[in-house]
Amino acid sequence: MTGAPPRGLDERVRDTRAKLESAIDLWVATSGSPGVHLVPLSHLWDGATFLVSTPRASVTGRNLAEDGRVRLGFGPTRDVVVVDGVAEPVALDDLVPGTADAFAARTGFDPRELDEPYQYFLIRPQRVQAWREADELRGRDLMREGHWLG
Repeated sequence: MTGAPPRGLDERVRDTRAKLESAIDLWVATSGSPGVHLVPLSHLWDGATFLVSTPRASVTGRNLAEDGRVRLGFGPTRDVVVVDGVAEPVALDDLVPGTADAFAARTGFDPRELDEPYQYFLIRPQRVQAWREADELRGRDLMREGHWLG
């Protein structure tokens, strides 16, 4: 327990946005024919969408290409952010110029340099939740239907 009082909506949104901007890695959960799959990936957050890249032939790559539903997790269990979103594959040529370079600089990982074919995915958040302790479970929704609350 942190001993701190529960944060209000504005503070939670501010803290969550700061976490999304500062984090480099996240957990990505997808589902498909082999079942639920969970992997750590690096990401680039532009303030509205997440950009990730994973091998096209991987379970995560196939799940995202086939279904698009995705859940992202940030932080430790006592300061967690959970994002439900929709992913769409994006060809390298369709990225805004400079985005692949920004991704590589931010994450320290450049999928363009690998022999194995990687796929970029743009993830649009639909729901964002954040909480630190049980006393913050009420009010944990910070985004619904793609729109920030407050």
